[in-house]
Amino acid sequence: MRELVLQLNESRVVGRLEGALPDSGETLEILVTLAQALVVLVVGWYLSKVVVRLTGRTVARRIARPSVTRTVLRGVRVFVLTLTLVAVGAILGIRSPEILLSVGVFSAVVGIILAPLVASVINGLFVLTDRPFEIGDLIEVVDEGHRGFVEDITIRYTKIFTLDNTFIVIPNGEIHLRDVINYSAEDERTRVSVQFEVTYESDLEEAIRLAERAAREVDVVISGGPDIRIGSARYSAAPTCHVDEYVDNGILLTLRFWVKHPYRLLVARSQVQQRVWSRYADADVEFAYPHRHHVFDETSGRARVAMASPLETDGDSRGGAGFDPGDDHNR
Repeated sequence: MRELVLQLNESRVVGRLEGALPDSGETLEILVTLAQALVVLVVGWYLSKVVVRLTGRTVARRIARPSVTRTVLRGVRVFVLTLTLVAVGAILGIRSPEILLSVGVFSAVVGIILAPLVASVINGLFVLTDRPFEIGDLIEVVDEGHRGFVEDITIRYTKIFTLDNTFIVIPNGEIHLRDVINYSAEDERTRVSVQFEVTYESDLEEAIRLAERAAREVDVVISGGPDIRIGSARYSAAPTCHVDEYVDNGILLTLRFWVKHPYRLLVARSQVQQRVWSRYADADVEFAYPHRHHVFDETSGRARVAMASPLETDGDSRGGAGFDPGDDHNR
């Protein structure tokens, strides 16, 4: 009797296990489904790259801006990958309502937690639309002092390689609110102004002529040619020097010249000032600096002067001349 009960219990346990575990046919079907999903995912990944390569030239011809071209190609690849994920979900048996529910939950998470990222994306669209700068332009972020070439513009951030060979990534939400100087927007030629003072005793015409000649001798400076037009204004391409103001210590001159490449501004300014210094040193021109002239007349009192020998080191005779502050007339 006991043996019969044990056999019945064993048969029930085995039946339950066989009902819980899938048979070999179901296992094979699951493996085939996973393999199909994996193949579709890999094919979609490489297909997105192929589509970007095939459409890259066409998009580049129709869109002149490299930043917009890269953004469009990224969107094309994301679209292909999205279709691939939808196909993988269909193979795995994920229904459309479940996909829509997942997208809704994801959108809610993005709206609540990733709000700064969404704001950066929106500002990135403004940067691409407003066209303040383009890939390859030399820009300067004024408040931070960063100056460099734009390497890439995405929806979220802007990459800049500085002139010091450093790499900066600025979110579009920040760079959209900052003052940015674009040195390469329309024309790379940039004008530089250098100011210096010469004494009133100097030959003014000679000082102006030598300053202009010194600027023309620098290689990176535009020495002449057609006038440079900015809007409705026209400026001489050759260096020009003008009298700016009559100041206390001398005559303030402003030397203006154009530099061919904006990344050579510091070098051009230094070389021009060196040439001006060398030419003024050999001419009847002197740089002005603060001077003090002491004028004595009948109201200045009397000064007591004593001549001292070189061996004397004591008293007020040290230095060759003395002034007695205790004299009642020295006031």
